[in-house]
Amino acid sequence: MTINAGAPVVVGVDGSAEGLAAVRVAAREAAHRRRALRIVHAFIWPLMHVPVGPAPGGPADGGLRHQAERYVEQALAEAHQVAPEVPVTGVVVDGAPTPVMVHESRGAALLVLGNRGLGGFAELLIGSVTVQVTARALCPVLVVRGEPRARGPVVVGVDGSELSIEAVGFAFEEAANRSAPLIAVHAWLFATPALRDGSVPRVHDVDGLGEELDRVLPEAVAGYAERFPQVAVQHLLVRGTPAHVLAEQSKTAQLVVVGAHGRGMLGGLLLGSVSHAVLHHAQAPLAIVRHRSRPH
Repeated sequence: MTINAGAPVVVGVDGSAEGLAAVRVAAREAAHRRRALRIVHAFIWPLMHVPVGPAPGGPADGGLRHQAERYVEQALAEAHQVAPEVPVTGVVVDGAPTPVMVHESRGAALLVLGNRGLGGFAELLIGSVTVQVTARALCPVLVVRGEPRARGPVVVGVDGSELSIEAVGFAFEEAANRSAPLIAVHAWLFATPALRDGSVPRVHDVDGLGEELDRVLPEAVAGYAERFPQVAVQHLLVRGTPAHVLAEQSKTAQLVVVGAHGRGMLGGLLLGSVSHAVLHHAQAPLAIVRHRSRPH
């Protein structure tokens, strides 16, 4: 995953308490990464063809657009309080939340979304916006789910796919930034490992399964463990559904990291299945890592 050295951390806000919680997380992420922070409010009302300025005879600072600007100003103040050393800008962008945030992801190092919100970011977690943005974003997406913790491990789901290896790299970087240990988790259910196309072979090769399971975690972390020797790593091989295992691990984690989709039955890290389930049930912030592709 190649990210522009000057790319900022981008956070979506909507005036809600959950949006401000996302700003605080985003400000700390920007500080850890030594990057600027960009605060964005998606202003959907012009698409609805409703008046956005002050009402006739009303206060000059009234109206929907001024309200949106106040949301951004409030978020700017929150970010400055959390990380005064981080350069911060804020903008109101006309448009619906999903296309606005997907467009923002093109130039972002990290996109941060809050829990349930109001207005333009209604249902911004367990709803269509987060799923759509996560599925289409061109950078990692950090969803502030659950209560952020200052302590606890970073947990990463591993299935041996190329994308989960990228998720491992992201998780190592986060663990190093947070001075936290890393738990690499591989969950499996089937008596036979799945093939690369997601199908399950009919012949049960128990010895082959054991060998493959023994390789998945060491191979996934090997290169990154050398790059981040300060990060203590634990391998956790668990029989169970990936969603359930990761949700359980999230109870004590300060961050959970998954790939947006993986190898189907072997790892199950599929956006809309496991990743979507973890969005519903995780009790810690969740980072979803996608292949970074060039904008069309």
